[in-house]
Parts: sequence; C-alpha cells; structure tokens
Amino acid sequence: MTPAQQTAIAFVEQARLDLSAWTRTIFDFGETAWREYQSTAWYVETLKREGFSVEIGSGGMPTAFCAHWTNSSRGAGPTIGMYAEYDAVPGNCQDAAPVRRPRPGLSEHAGGHTDPHSGLGISSLGALLATKAAMERHGLPGTLRFTGEPAEKVRGSKPIHAAKGYYDGLDGMISFHPFYMLPLCNTVRWDTHCGAAYSMIYRFVCDQPELWMKTASDGAPIPQSHSAPRAPGANDALMTMYMASKALRDSMLPHQGGWSISEAILTAGQATADNLPAGLAEIQYMIRVPTIAMAEQVTAVLDSNAEAAAHMTGCRFERHWVSKSRPGLANHAMARIAWDALETVGAPRWREAGKAVAREIQSSCGVEPMAEPFLDECERLIPPQEAEVILRRDLPPSQINSTSDDYTDMSWHAPTARIYVARPALKGPAGFTYPSWAMNALGGIAETIDPMVVCAAKTVALSALRLIEDGAAREAARAEFVERTGGGIGGERWTAPLCDYEPPIHFRWPEYVTTPRGRDWWIPSPANA
Repeated sequence: MTPAQQTAIAFVEQARLDLSAWTRTIFDFGETAWREYQSTAWYVETLKREGFSVEIGSGGMPTAFCAHWTNSSRGAGPTIGMYAEYDAVPGNCQDAAPVRRPRPGLSEHAGGHTDPHSGLGISSLGALLATKAAMERHGLPGTLRFTGEPAEKVRGSKPIHAAKGYYDGLDGMISFHPFYMLPLCNTVRWDTHCGAAYSMIYRFVCDQPELWMKTASDGAPIPQSHSAPRAPGANDALMTMYMASKALRDSMLPHQGGWSISEAILTAGQATADNLPAGLAEIQYMIRVPTIAMAEQVTAVLDSNAEAAAHMTGCRFERHWVSKSRPGLANHAMARIAWDALETVGAPRWREAGKAVAREIQSSCGVEPMAEPFLDECERLIPPQEAEVILRRDLPPSQINSTSDDYTDMSWHAPTARIYVARPALKGPAGFTYPSWAMNALGGIAETIDPMVVCAAKTVALSALRLIEDGAAREAARAEFVERTGGGIGGERWTAPLCDYEPPIHFRWPEYVTTPRGRDWWIPSPANA
C-alpha cells in the first residue's frame, strides 16, 4: 500500500463507530423510491459539513444530489466518481432485531431496506471521506464526485443522471453493491455485467364513459342512469392488461433466456359507491433483459396489450417511462484495480457478537443454531475470472449480460468497476429457505452489517486512490474504455443514453404521510387504522 492508502485504511478504522451509526440512521429512515426525503437531507448535510459543494435535486430529481470536492492547491488531477443509494422497498419494514417485527410505530407494509442500500450508501460515503482525508494529508491533486442516486429499485436515477451528463469527465467510476447472489461475493465483475431494463407505467383513464355504448335517452338527468349499461372503466382495463401480459410471460419468456417481467399496481379503485366506472388505474412493469432489442420487443407487446385493453373497456391509455437503462460495459483494467484493493483489504470477518445475533435469528426461524452460522463464502475471496466461469455455466455463449442493476449506465461514460462485498447470509438445513425478514434484519443490526460496511469502504477507497496516484493504471482503464466503445463517448460502438423522458416523480409512489393520526405509511398500520 502507498502511504495515502495507509492513511485511508486508518481513517476507516477510526470512523467505525460513525459508519455504524450512520448505517443505522439510513436503515431506520426506510424511505422508498422517489420519496427519500430524510435520507437525501442527511447525506447533503453531512457532505456540506465535510467541505463538499452540493447540487440538490440534480437531474430534476428532488431526492438526488451531486457533490464535488477538489484538492485544487496541487493542480487539476483526475476526477473519480463514487455514489450512494438509499432507497428501501415497500412491504419490507423490519426492525433491526433478531425476531420478526416492524420498526416501531409502523406496519410490516411500510418501506424497509433489503439489499441493504443503507449499508451500500454509507460504505461508499466512508470510502469518499477516507479518500478525501488521504488526498489532503498527502497533497494529492484531484476531484471527487459523489452522486446521490434515488429509486435504484426501479432503476430510476442513473439513466437520468447519465443523459444529463453527470458521469461525463470522470477518469473512473467505482460501483459497490452488497453481495446478493453467488458466486458474486467478495469479488469484482469481469465480463458479464448486468443487462438492460425498461420500466414503464401504463395509465388507463375513463374520462368519456358515455361514448362506450349509445343508449336511448329517457330524459334522465344523469347520462347513465343506474340501470343503464356503463363502460367497464379503468379497473377493468387494468385487469385486462394484467391478464393479457401474464399470457405474454407464458408465451414469450420461456423461449429465450435471461428475461423477467414484474408488475405492481400503483393506483386503482377510483370509483365511487355509485355505479360510475372507475376513472383511473395504473400498473407499472419492469422488464429485465440482456439486450436493448429484447426490451424493445417486450415493450411493443405490452403497448399492444394496453391499446387493446383500453379499447375494450371504454378508456384511453398513456405510457409513462420510469426507466430505460443500458446493459453494462466491461473494463478489465478497472476490475484489476478493484480486485487488487479487495485482495489487500481481505474478506469481511464476523466476530462472536455478530455470530450470536445470527444464531438468535436462526432460532427465531426454527433452525438449530450453528457454531458458524454464516455462509462460508462470506469470509473468503473469489477471483473475478473464477466467478465469471461459475456465473456463465448456465448462460448461453451468445448472452453477454445477465441480472439487473442500473450502475450499467455509468459504464458508458467512464471506466467502471463493479465490486461485491459479502453482506451476512445464513447457512440453513438442506431445502430450507429463510424468510425475507431474517435477511432484512441482518442488514440493520450493527454486529452483523458493520463488517461489510468497513470492508467495502476500505476497498472502494483503495481503488479510488490507485486511480489518483497511478497514472499508468488510470491510462490503461481509459484506453480500454476507448477501445470497447470505438472511440470513447460518441464512438462507433458507444451506446448513447436511452433516457428521453422527464423524471417520473409525480406518480403515486408509496411514501410516509403525516395525518391527524400522526406519521404513518400510506397503508395505515393496524394501530392507526
């Protein structure tokens, strides 16, 4: 390690208690996509206190930000990118406790961290501050850019930030995510990066129900009397769309690998107690596929389904984009830089206190507590090339990308490394699956999540400092980026941003609300219902 890297490691060690407390803070906010108000405010305040200039609401997204700090006294230097995610998931409200229970005052239907992005963001923040401290102490020139990325669970902010130029001009982007699937645990992605994803909301509006069926006028003051036929309306349109698109999944997906479609009903039930048709209903789809062409193919069928459903039910439909993100671009030079850093730091290690918590969770789940409760893979490294071989065992040779995450949009604007560090994962009896609350709880309890946060913060910081100090390594990453894109940004093999829409912030996304009953999730908790 260089002296600067040693300084960064020492900084993270000294900041352990702060990083732990900060992780719990974001975990307890549990705010979901596009509504991360407290989390964003916390990051912005912290970054300003640490000397960063911060643009709030970057890219037109109220819960996004872009922060900069430059050690300008030593010259220009390289610009290195890192980022935080902090969105949680509706319906996963779990307390930081070894038993199943929601966070105090909320129902289990509220938001909660699953991956957990609470640990993801604080790991990267710890790395950012450690890198800054090392640059100041050792007089290293350069700029640190740190973006706040809301709504990752719907692949929301990064395609927008990319299209608006927030990743341009970077000499390297370092992406960290907690491990979520084997073999991508304590390793770095090599060739097979995440794929494309499209997400959209279909809105059905029944604003002229009288046109659906002509009836004889009986002089009634209401155009559709209570006994007259009426338009089926928006709810029927939504359900017709829902069932037709289930058939899409059954008919199309089994015939080509690597596809998935998921849906969520956002708004429904706008009818009164009268016999008026429902006037508004919305359904969101997320398409995860290896290629943009496949995403376009599925979208065309969904559009056709929406048009047919609207026509059948006396409605019109609108399609609103939530995300259009590109598949990822590999960079071996960046992967080697990140892997060298991870090898230097080593895999996370769990102390007895963390293992004791894990045993409590095992017991709560009806599993006999184990002396070593965590998966063996959580405490060992796997080289990127070995992980790549395992990852590709079940993929056809023609499939270049697999699984889903929107860091991929960054990879078309700067040489990018994707690091995975183990979050705590439990061993179990053969055939046993732990309930989701157990995984979520492990992400909020200090004794179980802190080893990941510390390991990741050190790894990202060492990677950033390698790029800052080692001009040859930096140039190799840039040269590979130029080669793979056929000339860099705008090159003949470069894929331009797909985002041609405004941030979808105005929809009825789930959020916390304040009423005369107090602060609650939008689905009232039982105590407040």
